[in-house]
Amino acid sequence: MTDTEGARLFRETWIAGVTKHYPGEPKASYVTPWEDTPDWEREAAGAVYQQVRHFLGLSDGNAKRLTREQKGRFVATCWTAQMYKHFGDPKPAYVADWPDLPDWQKETDSDIFEAIETAAPQQ
Repeated sequence: MTDTEGARLFRETWIAGVTKHYPGEPKASYVTPWEDTPDWEREAAGAVYQQVRHFLGLSDGNAKRLTREQKGRFVATCWTAQMYKHFGDPKPAYVADWPDLPDWQKETDSDIFEAIETAAPQQ
């Protein structure tokens, strides 16, 4: 899978997760299609995709044994680092720690890790 395909997988899984887990009607920016996603967000999605892939590889595939929560925490932490990279001084909600994230976002982050591990070649 190319970097662009990986970034797109991240974004499409995010949209599917928001659609599934978000209570009520999500903000339009949460479900913006890939074609309309800002460049910084595409880059951030690709970086997190690569981090998860690398993590899976470095663990010889054993990261698949993490709990669903641990997987989601990893994605959330990687995304937080991207927020600091792209915004310098991001809004607190953009860099909230795992316990402070809404349940829908935790579930979506876990979905993202699992989608990447499913798409990754078997270790």
